[in-house]
Amino acid sequence: IPRSYVMPHYAGIHVTRNRKAWIVMSRRTYERFGAPKAVLVLFDEVNNRIGLKPVGPGTRNAHPVNVANTKTGSKIVRCYRLIVEAGIDLPATVEFPDADITAERILTLDLRTARPSARAKARQRLSARRSSQP
Repeated sequence: IPRSYVMPHYAGIHVTRNRKAWIVMSRRTYERFGAPKAVLVLFDEVNNRIGLKPVGPGTRNAHPVNVANTKTGSKIVRCYRLIVEAGIDLPATVEFPDADITAERILTLDLRTARPSARAKARQRLSARRSSQP
């Protein structure tokens, strides 16, 4: 395939979650999602999925969507309390390769298929090298 036909990674849906339970989505994902000001964070224990449902900012238990990076336009949802209550423990930053927006406008993140992000792996390798040096 010629390089001009390859879709860049930022053109699709890109969502990550770190150990602090910050869910970060790309600007394109946020726009496809409907650019909500707040979301309800849902957890499906049976299917082991996290769902983000757009709601108004005044809705009870709504988490505000904030700017994560002004340069790239990525957005962040901080949802530590829910992640702790649900007992979700991930050791490093993970990305969701099969994140999808359903017909009901719910952004679904499947924890079963989440994988460590390349950046998190690189940081772990660097940290291991630094700690092994005298």
